Amino acid sequence: RKIMEAVLREVEHRELPDVLVTTSGCAGLCSREPMATVEVVGQAPVKYVDLTEGKVQEIFTEHVVGGKIADQFALAVGSERTH
Repeated sequence: RKIMEAVLREVEHRELPDVLVTTSGCAGLCSREPMATVEVVGQAPVKYVDLTEGKVQEIFTEHVVGGKIADQFALAVGSERTH
């Protein structure tokens, strides 16, 4: 809950009306929680792990606003696909 609240604070504080925040089910990586995925239109999704409120702020600054993946917190880039 603290991480979700941190994300919502960043969206409100930075006045980002085009950001959509949702929750999801288990990603199968319980040992790396809390985690979040940032999806930008036209780019591969990025999964961030081991989140703290401070990391959320940095991810918003670097990735959501700045457009550069916060490599230091990213576990994976891209989507899993089943064929």
